[in-house]
Amino acid sequence: MIKIVLVGDIGSGKTHISKLFKAPYFSADLEVKKIYKNNRKCYATLRKKFPKFIKTFPIKKKELSNLIKNNLFNLKKIGQVVHPFVRKKLKTFLNKNKRKKIVLLDIPLYLENKMNKRGDVIIFLKTKKKDVNKRLKRRKNFNNNLLNILRKFQLTSKQKQKKSKYILVNDYNSANIKNKVKILKDKILNDRSSS
Repeated sequence: MIKIVLVGDIGSGKTHISKLFKAPYFSADLEVKKIYKNNRKCYATLRKKFPKFIKTFPIKKKELSNLIKNNLFNLKKIGQVVHPFVRKKLKTFLNKNKRKKIVLLDIPLYLENKMNKRGDVIIFLKTKKKDVNKRLKRRKNFNNNLLNILRKFQLTSKQKQKKSKYILVNDYNSANIKNKVKILKDKILNDRSSS
């Protein structure tokens, strides 16, 4: 099984492009949403840690945003509680798909949390900053301050690019990117089978 991991700036199109590979796909963001909605154990731990901010179950995004805005380092503390649950889900996903040729992992902070293993295929999504910002502003609940806080915890685009095996330029043209993904997927499979 080849693990393909997409890295890039927030809003660079990782989720959309992951789906274009037409392979089993793991989204950490989606799993985190489910954990906040359904996992009482996670809620109880966060409530105990942050009783002034976490008051309701399912956990509300607004409470988490206020918690992070109150203190930047709360983001790291939230991560320490939530990441073990996400890693458990990831392990289940990888076991379930171990016979597949490739799987896609869409995990923010994959490199930052040192989750990468030898043999992982890391693809850097190269985008223009102005295109990314334009797209992010269109998102519901867009919050520029929160975005800047999240970016502070990430490696720079240059650092991510350096750690990547392939670079995929996303110009947000659907037909264009579909074609690029198909070519890259074939290349990854050929590279792996010839090594």
